[in-house]
Amino acid sequence: MSDVLYTLDGPIARITLNRPDARNAFSDAMIKGITDSLDQAERDPDVRVVIVTGQGSAFCAGGDLKAMRDHSGMFGGDPVELRQRYLRGMQTLPRRFDSFEKPTIAQINGPAIGAGLGLALMCDLRVSARRAKFGSTFARVGLIPGDGGAYLLTRTVGFSRALELILTARVIGADDALKIEMVHEVVPDDELAARTLALASEIAALPPKAVSMAKTALYRSVNRDLESALHITAALQGLIQSTQEHEDAVEALLNSLHSN
Repeated sequence: MSDVLYTLDGPIARITLNRPDARNAFSDAMIKGITDSLDQAERDPDVRVVIVTGQGSAFCAGGDLKAMRDHSGMFGGDPVELRQRYLRGMQTLPRRFDSFEKPTIAQINGPAIGAGLGLALMCDLRVSARRAKFGSTFARVGLIPGDGGAYLLTRTVGFSRALELILTARVIGADDALKIEMVHEVVPDDELAARTLALASEIAALPPKAVSMAKTALYRSVNRDLESALHITAALQGLIQSTQEHEDAVEALLNSLHSN
């Protein structure tokens, strides 16, 4: 059985973590499965949005505690080996999400803990079931966020709040996550799939090149000065304004205005 499932629903691809008996804790095969799925989605011109979710009751429980105890898999080796395992293993995920140009949505169906929270934060948007829990709990097992989680959490909720959550290893509920803007929406558990699909469909209905370049502009501009951000958007606007997609979208909008 594959640790990751990849399915299509029209222009929307779904990546499902598929280790429900382990609460979707990471394995080497799962990491490769996620990056391979992103590669597949990027190559497919019909895919416009990617949803990431978990099978069963958890989104992702983070690191596999049994592997930690046994010093096996990604937790095996001396300090030099462990460094290389992180660089070539877990840390390929934030790098791949960072370079992925299409919008991604985390459909958080249950607890997102440790590196599982990191995975949710790698996605552009996050829709959470009310039952979900969130925690950067590395300190509870004597570790630090090795998956890029410290950077991602700080980018999402700000330095002060990220410091509090990481130093206390506190687990918070979905409503508290919404208050600090860790997630964008919280919905009843039985409405999660439908709401996430509706959000993905809303994005997928827009011109895909424009959406992709808008995402690129936002990420490249964040934490830069205004002048740098303006140069970035000028370059991207010059490219997108020369596409057939732009001309078709303008024509369609004009036609709809005339018909009204």
